[in-house]
Amino acid sequence: MERTFHFILNPVSRSGKGRKLWDTVIEPYLQAARVQYEAHFSREAGDITRLAREITSAPGTGLCHLVILGGDGTIDEALQGISDLARVALGYIPIGSGNDFTRDMPIPRDPLKALKRVLEAKETTAVDIGVTSYGDGSSRRFIVSSGIGFDAAVCEETNRSEMKGFLNRLGLGKLTYLGIALKQLFASKAVSCQIRLDGGEPISIRKILFVAFMNHMYEGGGFKFAPRADYRDGLLDLCVVGDLSKALILAALPTAFMGKHYMFRGITAYRAQKVEIQTSAPLWVHTDGEVALRSDRLVVTCQRHALQMYI
Repeated sequence: MERTFHFILNPVSRSGKGRKLWDTVIEPYLQAARVQYEAHFSREAGDITRLAREITSAPGTGLCHLVILGGDGTIDEALQGISDLARVALGYIPIGSGNDFTRDMPIPRDPLKALKRVLEAKETTAVDIGVTSYGDGSSRRFIVSSGIGFDAAVCEETNRSEMKGFLNRLGLGKLTYLGIALKQLFASKAVSCQIRLDGGEPISIRKILFVAFMNHMYEGGGFKFAPRADYRDGLLDLCVVGDLSKALILAALPTAFMGKHYMFRGITAYRAQKVEIQTSAPLWVHTDGEVALRSDRLVVTCQRHALQMYI
């Protein structure tokens, strides 16, 4: 039986170029190749999650072949809506501005090449999915990373920045992130925390800037926070940035693009399947750059081989 591919597109991805890419490249190729497909477009906040839920919960016994076009935030929103991960075979076409998800995966950055890879794939690959559970009982999935503290605060302010869209259109989107990161760094206040790895003894940290829970190597548009991360090993790689002076943090951040930041005392790597964290004050929390709320208690777990992907 011929597969029907369901494409979910965020038309404003890459500052509005997503829809143009669909109209001029993706859909013409699908039509020429006589692929059986349905296209679904988001129009407002929450649409990606709603569309994914409707598509993957439709009656049927076989796999749902779902293809996401967008950035890391688009695939994160889709993950929240998938009713049963076991019923989905997921393809991904990167058309976002950051695309940290594809940096350590064999997914072409060129959208047409990525499309052909999905359509021509003979089998799927099982990849890990992370789950962040908050103190209020709610939870969110993530596929790239989750984080609490500075990195989440930067994401939160960047996502509501009026300058982000303007600079993205000029190809200068990283300037928004850099400016907000510097602002957040100097505004941050000392917060202590306790971290428990796989039910072990708590690790006390007097002062943290942030903790990143990494399923993939990269976060934040190319920061290689977890050089040893493997998205199929069933473990999360933690990057804990602790008691450093702000001057040292400024020196360390550029080295993170190359994964060399662990040379600085106060930046520590851990690895675990389940992480429990308690902070002395509520901090912003993100999943794949999407910020939902502040929390002072998290349980973050890795679900090994939970999702089948065309990669």
